[in-house]
Amino acid sequence: MYYLKTSASFDSAHFLQGYEGKCANIHGHHWMIEVKIAGESLQDTGTKRGMLIDFGDLKKAVRELADSYDHALIYEEDSLKPATVAALKSENFHLIPIKFRPTAENFARCFYETLHNKAFPVSSVTVYETPDNCAVYEV
Repeated sequence: MYYLKTSASFDSAHFLQGYEGKCANIHGHHWMIEVKIAGESLQDTGTKRGMLIDFGDLKKAVRELADSYDHALIYEEDSLKPATVAALKSENFHLIPIKFRPTAENFARCFYETLHNKAFPVSSVTVYETPDNCAVYEV
């Protein structure tokens, strides 16, 4: 089995509505996404001969994914009052509503599915909230 790994990072804020603890408050992280792809054989013809896939294609997709969340407030849909969302938008804040609770575990699955849907042979996605704490999603 061959494996390739790449990573990208982004800075953003989130909070966990209904959580009993510090993470109920808006706070930020320097998130890091680590993506591992797998395949049993290398390409045997063309310019990508001897490669599982082109690292450049994988790095670009992971970087674009990270960039799409960079310097934003990521929040679960309906977890903020409409007036709060309107006030933040009126100040031109970058807001990203998502359909799930913004935990590292859920992001790992979301990023896995996003890359899998782009036809990358994803083996696992690891999402670090801090340098010491991460969640992994693999199939």
